[in-house]
Amino acid sequence: MKNISSLANKIIKDAIDLKESRARKKSGLFLVDGAREVSLALKAGMEIKKLFICEELAEKNKYAQASLSKTIANQTQTIALSVEVFKKISYKENGDGIIGIFQQKDKLLRDIKSESSLFLVIEGVEKPGNLGAIIRTAEAFGVGGIILNDSVIDLFNPNVIRASEGLLFFLPIVKAGHEETLVWLKKNGVKSIAAATQTKEMSFEANMSGKTAIILGSEADGLSEFWLSNVDKAVRIPMKSGVDSLNLSVSAAILIYEACRQQGFIKLG
Repeated sequence: MKNISSLANKIIKDAIDLKESRARKKSGLFLVDGAREVSLALKAGMEIKKLFICEELAEKNKYAQASLSKTIANQTQTIALSVEVFKKISYKENGDGIIGIFQQKDKLLRDIKSESSLFLVIEGVEKPGNLGAIIRTAEAFGVGGIILNDSVIDLFNPNVIRASEGLLFFLPIVKAGHEETLVWLKKNGVKSIAAATQTKEMSFEANMSGKTAIILGSEADGLSEFWLSNVDKAVRIPMKSGVDSLNLSVSAAILIYEACRQQGFIKLG
């Protein structure tokens, strides 16, 4: 195992750079911080390039220590770091001593399993934490895939990975244009249900029992005219009078739950 204790080392400088979107885009690599997240990325078949270990920090965390030997056994390039160097790379306040550098792997619309019964289309999402939280909920409730329209978020942003708790590696998340998204939905017999505040029908009144895509807009601007004009139905979430908006991830969770309820929680334990 190679040991590095200098911040001037090129390997370390390159790893620190991966905290920035520009470096991730240029290199095609990204950081995964934490034993659980690294283990999930490996389980999902993501290609690891380097594994950084700070034994001093890993020994303080039972999960990291337990998974350490399993993770090391499968890797070809493992590098031991000092606490100082590790903390410069880590984006967590209290890292557990394990960070992986992985190869990015983009997914396309064809990677989404069209036989699934529930999908999400999210337009203009801006906050990595919101997207990560939505991914976590979507994976928990068996959503078949997430399609992002007009998204400026880097999917491999550390905050997306952290908020999703590593579950984004298991869920097909695709960036696509409005038109191709609509064509994909119609081709696969998926009805579209938009979340909108200016409509009378409540979410629980809409039929989501068949193949359904929930369409969500940004918190700032809501849905575009394209989706408001092309969805099969627009609904609103029941709320107390005088309150007309929720956090995007909360809205997604409520509508995902309603769709799963109508579909009989068939894929849930």
